[in-house]
Amino acid sequence: MVATQGSVDLLQDPVAESLLQSRVPARLAYTWLDGTPRVVPIWFHWTGAAFVLGTPPKAPKLRALAQHPAVALTIDSTEFPYQVLSVRGVATVEQLDDVAPEYAAASRRYFGEEQGAGWVEQVRGMVTGMARITIRPTWVGILDFETRFPSALSG
Repeated sequence: MVATQGSVDLLQDPVAESLLQSRVPARLAYTWLDGTPRVVPIWFHWTGAAFVLGTPPKAPKLRALAQHPAVALTIDSTEFPYQVLSVRGVATVEQLDDVAPEYAAASRRYFGEEQGAGWVEQVRGMVTGMARITIRPTWVGILDFETRFPSALSG
């Protein structure tokens, strides 16, 4: 059975799996305190059940997420035919005393083992602790521009 747009089962699709393992940053969309939208690129770690993001403990987006926890996240390829994984969910935030283990794992994925470990040590020298943002998907969509096109092109 093929999962339809909106189903979290799409996270097991080969397109999604490829993007979840990529080195492309996610784009996190959230609502600012004044109600206007914001989008920021951010590293992510996929646990198999949730997206985990690490950010400095005083990042302004944390105030906004506390007020407006509904978010969207997208990960997309950089070459045609473009592949896009779109996710909607609710963000929860937890303050940690150290770098989030998921952030360290993302660092290794993006930079490689040695440089990733070096980056984590550098981050530890810049901030005390880290905020862990967890997003559990409630809606998932995929575009691959081969078999799944935006609805405007689907007739």
